Amino acid sequence: MKLSEIKDILSTAEAVNFELENGMKVPEHFHVTEVGIVTKHFIDCGGTVRSEKVANFQLWDANDFEHRLKPQKLLNIISLSEKVLGMEDSEIEVEYQSGTIGKYGLRFDGTNFILLSKNTACLANEVCGISSESGLKKEESSCAPGSGCC
Repeated sequence: MKLSEIKDILSTAEAVNFELENGMKVPEHFHVTEVGIVTKHFIDCGGTVRSEKVANFQLWDANDFEHRLKPQKLLNIISLSEKVLGMEDSEIEVEYQSGTIGKYGLRFDGTNFILLSKNTACLANEVCGISSESGLKKEESSCAPGSGCC
């Protein structure tokens, strides 16, 4: 989900509710403690330089059980972030504490914002001899010492 999409949804929403894909609800007294830009500049295992930029929201489960974040309040936080940080219309990544800080994608089901699990992956499938469909190594792989493979 992009920043523009959540703003459109929030402009008519009656409440802001988050839940995990497994149906577990984020407690309704959560806080959005950060809205920002996260930029990742890296090199993959095949030697390709890459860059990613996401709009980042951090959710925090506090002990003030009477707190409820209203849609207009979250819109105000997003608007201030856009103005001060120069945020673009990027994909949203949500950080939420489970066993450790988890990073999630986001979609809206008409009522709730759903935190979508993210997975790691090899970005240099061709170099590493990985089938992009299965994620398994091809038998003809050239993953030998010095081959440039991961």
